[in-house]
Amino acid sequence: MTAKLNLLRSIFVFTPLLLAGCNTFSVPTNAAGTFPKGGALVPATTLALTPSYSITLEKLLYYGGVGAVAYYVVDPLAPNWEIEEAHFPEDKVMLSMKMKRYYVGGSGEARASFQRRARELTRAGGYERFDILEYSEGMDSNAMGSQRTAEGVIALVRKPGHVPQPESAPARSTPSSAENPRS
Repeated sequence: MTAKLNLLRSIFVFTPLLLAGCNTFSVPTNAAGTFPKGGALVPATTLALTPSYSITLEKLLYYGGVGAVAYYVVDPLAPNWEIEEAHFPEDKVMLSMKMKRYYVGGSGEARASFQRRARELTRAGGYERFDILEYSEGMDSNAMGSQRTAEGVIALVRKPGHVPQPESAPARSTPSSAENPRS
């Protein structure tokens, strides 16, 4: 899901730039030519935002580009931690967590996020509590920068006297005639 979202953001940011370049740039006839041939890529236009304040189109595009790149890299709306779960027999669950590579705050919340997810699993499964069997935090180094990680194993503890219920019936049942159609 995250990869698709990043791809859509990339398309959203870079497609207008590419389309603008298709109509403006021309190939010079000699090596000393300039791009674009017919004038400036960004026209010398001033936008009057209020009667007393105006800004050039060049500055507006520059600041907008810097803001778009900063938003793309930091992505403030994405969750800080990506959690992967692996369910094992005897009601044990391994939680592997990775933090965003570039973040603004939230670097000390690994344990809290781990416990929050463990509580959610406890409530959703009808368990009484969970016990943390293992927990560790670390850093994965990479050419793009380091990334905080955390992982641990929890044991989900059933309520005393709790008998696991068989899976519930499907939300919609089909008549027997639909299962065995006559040819």
